[in-house]
Amino acid sequence: MFALVDCNNFYASCERAFNPKLKGVPIVVLSNNDGCVIARSNEAKALGIEMGAPWHMIEKQAHKQGIQAFSSNYTLYGHMSARVMNVLTAFSPEVEIYSIDEAFLGLRGFEKRLEAHARDMRQMVLEWTGIPVSVGVAPTKTLAKVANRLGKKNPASGGVHIMETECQQEEGLERLELGDIWGIGRRLVPRLEKLGIHTPLQLRDADPAFIRSNFNVVLERLCRELRGESCLPLEMVNPQKKSIVCSRAFGVMTDCRDMVREAVATYACRGAEKLRREGVVTNQLVVFIQTNPFDPKAPQYHPSIPLTLPVATNDSRRLLKTALEGFEKVWRDGYRFKKAGLMFNNLHSPEEAQMGLWDMPDDSRSTQLMKALDGLNRNYGKGAVRPASCGLRQVWAMRQERRSPRYTTCWEELLRVKA
Repeated sequence: MFALVDCNNFYASCERAFNPKLKGVPIVVLSNNDGCVIARSNEAKALGIEMGAPWHMIEKQAHKQGIQAFSSNYTLYGHMSARVMNVLTAFSPEVEIYSIDEAFLGLRGFEKRLEAHARDMRQMVLEWTGIPVSVGVAPTKTLAKVANRLGKKNPASGGVHIMETECQQEEGLERLELGDIWGIGRRLVPRLEKLGIHTPLQLRDADPAFIRSNFNVVLERLCRELRGESCLPLEMVNPQKKSIVCSRAFGVMTDCRDMVREAVATYACRGAEKLRREGVVTNQLVVFIQTNPFDPKAPQYHPSIPLTLPVATNDSRRLLKTALEGFEKVWRDGYRFKKAGLMFNNLHSPEEAQMGLWDMPDDSRSTQLMKALDGLNRNYGKGAVRPASCGLRQVWAMRQERRSPRYTTCWEELLRVKA
């Protein structure tokens, strides 16, 4: 048996966890530069606020409706996610972190008290983190997704829905549309309907060989999962990333060479930090800068340049030097830029790095220096120690005018309680 634990309206719930006054208040969380709505509380959904709605178009309406808007606070959300996942490990030795707000759990050995175990899990997560979750339990990961969705839709379930028996599974599938099933996208629905498959039950009852011949093995697995055949095991070790991208839109449009150069330098250092956190190195990166594609009247220029290092590394100094060399090659005067970034490709472990006859890998001094740098930034805040080329004021940085405090990771922003 599997459980899918999904945090309810996760970003909005994180904001509420540290501000009880927000209970019952409609909340939206905005994307980078406070551009559009990326998360909504149930109250905001009830008021008709659409996902992806541009904030500047609905801001006046939102104020009239008493909606509280927050800039995305990814530092807080990431730390709260880690807290939730840590609580879940008390309920199963098998936990697959599927996303920032979802996890699959293996429930082998708990078959005799599935519902009680799921409700205990939900209660402890709420008490220890302040985050409400929904729990769906079923014999396969796909059916657990279905159960979770039904639990969210039905307040009477108390946030827990069990689909253990075939009868429960059939009843649950009858209540959903084909597009509600995990892995069935909008483009796939019309193709299935052309073959006479209009409901989840019809997909479940289809011949797996027929599904495979007309689609692929992935959809065949989904078909079998809906039948109760477990085809998707838990992945408790995250697969190694193939690439890492560090990029953000600027808070202001700029034609200033030094400002864009600062941004490229900053993203090079952030990318190097991510590489070290993942325990990988790279010898390939791409530097890119972009004008605003949504302003057709402005001159457009969006170059990118691939760069190769002689030796794979995660040393900030080497990656920064290479990134700035790439920036000099793509920069052109006369354009107003909106975005810059770097993509790090060909990621692999240091032991797999290939070198030429005369090349030398990062030495122990480089490793110790980077550890010290990461430790200082971890203790004193992101970017506390950084190369001068990253700039001091960073006026180009992303706007976060409505960001809540980083309650759990920044000493200066700890929650204050008055007795």
